[in-house]
Amino acid sequence: MSVFAVKTTASQEQTVASMIANREEDTIHAVLAPDALTSYVMVEAEDTAAIERTMDEIPHARSLVPGESGISEVEHFLSPKPDVEGIAENDIVELIAGPFKGEKAQVQRIDEGKDQVTVELYEATVPIPVTVRGDQIRVLDSEER
Repeated sequence: MSVFAVKTTASQEQTVASMIANREEDTIHAVLAPDALTSYVMVEAEDTAAIERTMDEIPHARSLVPGESGISEVEHFLSPKPDVEGIAENDIVELIAGPFKGEKAQVQRIDEGKDQVTVELYEATVPIPVTVRGDQIRVLDSEER
């Protein structure tokens, strides 16, 4: 079984992937639209004929990239990257969601198992540790950089 790349219209990857997945093709086994890969959808199939037939009926599918890949080349897209990756203690972050949205804070503790970060707000009169999810913060200044 091989993995083929389908070129799509920008920002339409999820739409194309769901339309391919909803087609009743026996030779198409899996469809992947990773967030890190823009304008492409990865399709696992036995050959290109079924993909090309399906693409004719899907509006945002542009073309089939020549060549094929193995599963080992797309394996890194299959396991999600933790949200707290790249964050270290004492980093300066901005909260981008939740009740403290827009506040700046300093990272005190990182819990990779729960994908949470404990921060201390800068403008708070009393330093209170606040625990937020890793996807609710953006790193502004890091000591490691």
